[in-house]
Amino acid sequence: MAEKYNVKLELNKIFKLLENYCITEIGKNNLYNLHPSNNKLVVKHLLSETTQCHNLLLEHGNPPITNLSDYQKIIKIIESQLPLSCNNLLFVAHLLKTSKELKNYFSNVEDSSNYDLIECYFNNLYTNIDLENKIFKSILDDHTVSDEASTTLANLRRKKRNLESSIKENLNKFIHSSSYSKYIMDSIITIRNDRYVVPIKVEYKDNVKGFIHDISYSGSTVYIEPTSIFELNNQIHNMQIEENIEIDKILKELSESVFAVTSNLKSTLCSIGNIDLIFAKAKFSTTYDGIEPILNEEKFISLKDARHPLIDKKSVVPIDIEIGKKYNSLIITGPNTGGKTVTLKTVGLLCLMAYCGLHIPANENSSIFVFDNIFADIGDEQSIQESLSTFSSHMTNIIEIYNLATEKSLILVDELGSETDPVQGANLAISILEYFYNLGALSLATTHYQEIKNYALVTDGFENASSEFDIENLKPTYRLLVGVPGKSNA
Repeated sequence: MAEKYNVKLELNKIFKLLENYCITEIGKNNLYNLHPSNNKLVVKHLLSETTQCHNLLLEHGNPPITNLSDYQKIIKIIESQLPLSCNNLLFVAHLLKTSKELKNYFSNVEDSSNYDLIECYFNNLYTNIDLENKIFKSILDDHTVSDEASTTLANLRRKKRNLESSIKENLNKFIHSSSYSKYIMDSIITIRNDRYVVPIKVEYKDNVKGFIHDISYSGSTVYIEPTSIFELNNQIHNMQIEENIEIDKILKELSESVFAVTSNLKSTLCSIGNIDLIFAKAKFSTTYDGIEPILNEEKFISLKDARHPLIDKKSVVPIDIEIGKKYNSLIITGPNTGGKTVTLKTVGLLCLMAYCGLHIPANENSSIFVFDNIFADIGDEQSIQESLSTFSSHMTNIIEIYNLATEKSLILVDELGSETDPVQGANLAISILEYFYNLGALSLATTHYQEIKNYALVTDGFENASSEFDIENLKPTYRLLVGVPGKSNA
């Protein structure tokens, strides 16, 4: 289905709302790769998935999904088989943990046959408790390898800490000794160039035997490594090299364990993305009181108490609308701002939502047909750059619909034939509607033209409807009255 018609009917705004219910980055990406299907079997499958997920949500609550950001970047690093950082490894561990918890969540289902359509996503999740635990045991945070990662690393760090204690003890004696205390700028021990040093007043730098590693910005302090700790600093430096080598070895071994299951991790990410999106649809259904519409083969639409999901639930006026049984073309008239265009958008948008597997805000027993395309000429697209007036822009859209529509299409046209001579516009609109009817397509059109209302009154296959207007209070009620032509009440 053409994207421009989806946008006219504001499916993109529904996706924006639905995004708020997605937890993972991959779930959101799956959402924006979602397109309405015109295959009835696919649509039925998608809707049934949402229904099963909705029931699972009611029975067991929210699934334990956690956000897995930067997954594309990390998967590329894993696929390149470059050694993984602590951050990358923690991502893998969190992925495995999420997978395990989702499997446990679904394992609590008493009768999995009730969820046969979504069970495959949970079955495709890969778990590896040994690898998960090993990573969590070995990596403390995004930058730190734990002492528990290996016995060698633990021993090296213990010896290093002992050496550091010896150095600090030595330097504390140096700082507080009667011989050197007068040379000290501050009674602190600090590090420069990975060496322990003490701050010495610059005028006394020749009175302290050692190596100058730095000088303060003001030039009043030099940082000296006393000769008494030179060998201890060397030992720490050598031990740091050994520690880095051991850390690289640990990261390499963990990375190789991850490389061995790359395909499993990718398929698990895919399944988590699918689970996340389907649950987002289910949560959306709960919020908007959605139902799974019946898909019919007879090419009709029957919506009961249909609500436009972008209008506030507290103020939206439900409509009942039916087309395709007794008549194939519905002409909607009534006052400006009375809800005529909203009716068109409600019908088109709810169909598109269903084709994406979303429940629709309507009452049970609402039924729709899976059209091969939904066309919409709604809104003003006049363009100075393209020399298109309002009328010619509408006619350009109508010509495209004329060329592409089939007997299995739904056509929604707002103010057909307007923005030109009223008599000529009305006659042109009648001709267009007659063509769509003879084609076999279903069409809904709004108009103010009396000629079109009269045509619908006397022509088989056409029906009038109107947006109700409260004459006493001079206000539209937004109720749709089928079978009754309306007045513009200008």
